[in-house]
Amino acid sequence: MKTILVPVGSSKNAKSHLQYAVDFAKVFGAKVYVIQIYNVYTKAGTMIKIDHILEAESKSFLESHVASIDTKGVEVITKTFKGKLIDTLEKVCNALEVDLIILEPRTNSIKDEVYLGKTSGKIIKQTQIPALVVPEGYVFKPFSKLLLALKSATIRKENVLYPLKAIKTQFDASVALLLVKTPHHKKHDFDVNDELKSLISTTIKAESPTTFMAFLEHHKVNDPDLLCVVRRKRGFFKKLWEKNTILKKDFHSSKIPVLVLSGLK
Repeated sequence: MKTILVPVGSSKNAKSHLQYAVDFAKVFGAKVYVIQIYNVYTKAGTMIKIDHILEAESKSFLESHVASIDTKGVEVITKTFKGKLIDTLEKVCNALEVDLIILEPRTNSIKDEVYLGKTSGKIIKQTQIPALVVPEGYVFKPFSKLLLALKSATIRKENVLYPLKAIKTQFDASVALLLVKTPHHKKHDFDVNDELKSLISTTIKAESPTTFMAFLEHHKVNDPDLLCVVRRKRGFFKKLWEKNTILKKDFHSSKIPVLVLSGLK
């Protein structure tokens, strides 16, 4: 894991979040891109061009933001981009060969009841870039126990397990696999391939209406310090992803980091 991207919003947690990202990157010897994406909406007939003003202000803010933390020798690069959030973010991640996005749960929201705000929610819901969602005010510490929750262990894409594998290897962590039999279970959903088997220390099988509900039942017993899930159109976050904003009351793991992998299929 060599390239990490941190989108910056205006939350009060931005400083501690960036410090976490830098501390995480230092362990992997990775560089960090700290970015802001802005868009300009102007009325027809407007004569004043403000792109350069916004870009300069954004760049100045990012440099000040980075200067406020201890970079610990990590290479931290600031960049600003103009465009629509998701399209621009995907292009940036491809161009910079980003391995992982480290996200704040709420980059702009000030509502205490919100777990994922609209911006973070959009990034998680609408992209396929691996992401680590870090709770507000969370201080970096090595991971020791990971819980991977899956409805289906079928893997068709290459390298989708890379972030999980990198974290397990770097911290010598144990990985428990929670396989959840839902009403839509298929015969081969619990067939675990050799790549995934090589990462797993323990396998737990459960039956539940949704993967999300099974996780709620098992995460306290397993007491993981990192939850790992995959993006599915109607999967783990089925209950949560109806809207981009996700409430804390609907997601009980707001106290540990969550690694979201791209879809396995």
